[in-house]
Amino acid sequence: MTTATAATGHRARKRKRSNADGVQPSPYSFSLAWKNGDVLTRLSLCIFGLGDLARKQIVKGLAFLASEVLLILYLVEKGGTYLGKLPTLGSAKQTKVKVNGFWVYQAGDNSVVILLYGVMSIFVLLLLILLATLSLRSSYKAQVAVQEGRRPNSIGKDLHSLFDQNAHVGLMFLPTLGIVVFTILPLVFMISMAFTSYDQNHTVLFGWVGLKNFGTVLGNGGGDVNAKLFFSVLAWTLIWAFFATFLNFFLGMFMAMIIERKTVKGKAFWRACFSMSIAVPQFVSLLVMHTMLQRDGAINRLLESWGWISAPLPWLSDANWARVTVIVINLWVGIPYTIMQITGILQNVPTELYEAAEIDGANWWQRFANVTMPYIFFVLTPYLITTFTGNVNNFNVIYLLTGGEPTPVGSSAGKTDLLITWLYKLTVDKNNYNLGAVIGIMTFIVLAVVSLLTYRNSGSYKDEEGFR
Repeated sequence: MTTATAATGHRARKRKRSNADGVQPSPYSFSLAWKNGDVLTRLSLCIFGLGDLARKQIVKGLAFLASEVLLILYLVEKGGTYLGKLPTLGSAKQTKVKVNGFWVYQAGDNSVVILLYGVMSIFVLLLLILLATLSLRSSYKAQVAVQEGRRPNSIGKDLHSLFDQNAHVGLMFLPTLGIVVFTILPLVFMISMAFTSYDQNHTVLFGWVGLKNFGTVLGNGGGDVNAKLFFSVLAWTLIWAFFATFLNFFLGMFMAMIIERKTVKGKAFWRACFSMSIAVPQFVSLLVMHTMLQRDGAINRLLESWGWISAPLPWLSDANWARVTVIVINLWVGIPYTIMQITGILQNVPTELYEAAEIDGANWWQRFANVTMPYIFFVLTPYLITTFTGNVNNFNVIYLLTGGEPTPVGSSAGKTDLLITWLYKLTVDKNNYNLGAVIGIMTFIVLAVVSLLTYRNSGSYKDEEGFR
C-alpha cells in the first residue's frame, strides 16, 4: 500500500512538472543553470560564450561573444542616444546660425526617427537579454557534459541536431525573425504612436500625451474624430463584413452545389468561367465598375435606353444605394473564390456519410442539413473567420469603388468608409497619425475578440482530430 501510494505521488509530481502536452521541463533551464552552474557558467551571463570557450566549444563561444559585441556597439553608437531621448521624443528645434557670413540651418530632433529607433533599441535590449540566457544555458549544458565525463557537442553535432531532433528550431528561426522584424516591430511602433501628439500640427516634433487620443476618439468633443462618428463607421464596418462574408459563402455554396449536381452537363466549362473571372485583376474590375455606375455611366444610360428608368439611379451618390451597391459588387468579385473552395470540399465529403443517410431514409434536405452543411462548416470555419477579418480590412473594394463616398459636409468619414479606409484618410490625407493609430488599435481589438470567440467555440477547434 505504501509503495503504491509513493508511486502515485511520484506520478502526480511528474505530471505537475510536465506541461500540458506531457513534455518534461528542460534539465538545462535558466533557473537550474544559475543555481548549479560554476563560476565560468555564471560569468557567461555577462561575457557571452565564456563557458563554451573554456570547454573548447570555440565556434559557439565566438558566435555568442561576437553577437554581444555587435549589439553593445549598436547601443553605444546609436541606440543609447535614442533611448535617452525616448521619454521626451526630442526637444531641439531646427535653428540657423551664421557661418562665414552665410546662414546655415542646423537640423533639430525628429520625433518620428527617435520613436522608431527607440523602439528598435528596446528590441535590441530584449535580444541581448535573450542571448544572455541562451549563453548561460549553453555553458551549463557544456559543464554538465564535462562533469559526466562526456565531450561537449561540437559545432557539427549542434548543426546536425538543428536538422534532426531540433529541426523545428532551425526551420522556425527565419519565419520567427521575419514576424518580429516585419510584424511585431511595426505594430509596436504604430501602437506607440497612438500615445503621442503626432498630427498635422506636429509633424516634426511631438511628445507623449498618454490616453488623450483615446479620449478624443471615444469622446464627444467634435472635430474630425469623435465617438458618434467612430461608432457609426464601426457599425457599418461590421454590417459590411457580415454580409460580404456570409452572402458570398452561401451564394457561392449554392452555385457550387448546382454545378456539382449529377444532371448538370459541362461542369468543367462552368468552373472555367468562374476561374476566368478570378484571373482578372480586382482593381481593374472595380475601377471599371466605378466608371459604369456613375450618374452618366454605361449602366444608367443602358437602363434609360431600355425605358426601365426615367432618371439616373444614384448608385454611388446616395448613402443607402451606395452601401447596397458595394455589397452586391463584392458578391460578383468574391463568389468565384467561394465556388472554388466549396467545390473541392464537396468532392471530398466521405461517400459513406451519404450512403448511411440514404439507408436511414433521409431525403435531400436532411442529407444537406445533417451531412453536407456540418462538414463544410467544420472544414471552412477557420476560412470564414479569416474572410470576415479580411472584409473588415477590405480596403480595395471600398476605396476603388466608392472612395468612401458619399461624405457629409464637414465629416472626415464617408457613409461607405470602413475603419481601414477612414484610417487611411486620417493618416495620408490629413496627417493625423496619432488618431489613425488609435483607430488601428480599436480595429485590432474588435477583430481579435470576434475571431477568438468564434474560433474557440467552433468544431474545428474543439475537435481537431476529425469530423463529428
